[in-house]
Amino acid sequence: MLDLQAVDTRLDQLAHQEATLPQTAQLAELTDRLAELNTDVVNASTELSDLSQDVRKAEDEVEQVRKRTTRDQELLDSGSITSGKQLEEIQHEITSLLRRASELEDAQLEVMERAEGAQARVDELSLQIGEVQQEHAKVSAALEVAVTVIRADRADLDSQRAGLAARVPTDLLALYDKLRDSLGGVGAAPLRGSRCEGCHMQLPPTDLKAIVEAEADEVVRCEECRRILIRTAAS
Repeated sequence: MLDLQAVDTRLDQLAHQEATLPQTAQLAELTDRLAELNTDVVNASTELSDLSQDVRKAEDEVEQVRKRTTRDQELLDSGSITSGKQLEEIQHEITSLLRRASELEDAQLEVMERAEGAQARVDELSLQIGEVQQEHAKVSAALEVAVTVIRADRADLDSQRAGLAARVPTDLLALYDKLRDSLGGVGAAPLRGSRCEGCHMQLPPTDLKAIVEAEADEVVRCEECRRILIRTAAS
């Protein structure tokens, strides 16, 4: 029975070890980080797309003003206009167009700088995503190895447990399993001297006397914790 308890205790330890592997927490953190980065890169890409449209719009506006300025200047240089008033109007329009072109170019430069910043942000985020993905793959592989080792050990212990459990009477095994479920995984404990190693309490002399006088095949239990007591040579 104590051998069975030892195997069950080790199985519980391995189950806890698997559930609390550090790689599991690391993977969760990396997964959350990837989600954040993906959200950031989507937002940055959207901003870049909007700015790229603004850049094209600004380029088109500048190009239109330049073409109109060139057309007016060619008309002015052609000498085909003889009306002083018309010449003055064209010259005034050229001046206005040049000023407008300067304003548009300044605005275009500002938008281009913002677009470059957004592109740099997208590039940086993409780089970070790649690095986190590599780390995620590395930790995932380490987790798989750790889980494989633990489960191999558990498989060996499961086989040992089956052999040990087969040697325990059915009703006693059922009691033992029930006690394990309700008492933190320990259903049977040795009696060392007058102390139960399950709850570490000293048994009263009357209880100890009854246990000592019980038949060798009689199931005895601790009156404090109700675990099955296994009498040892030192009991």
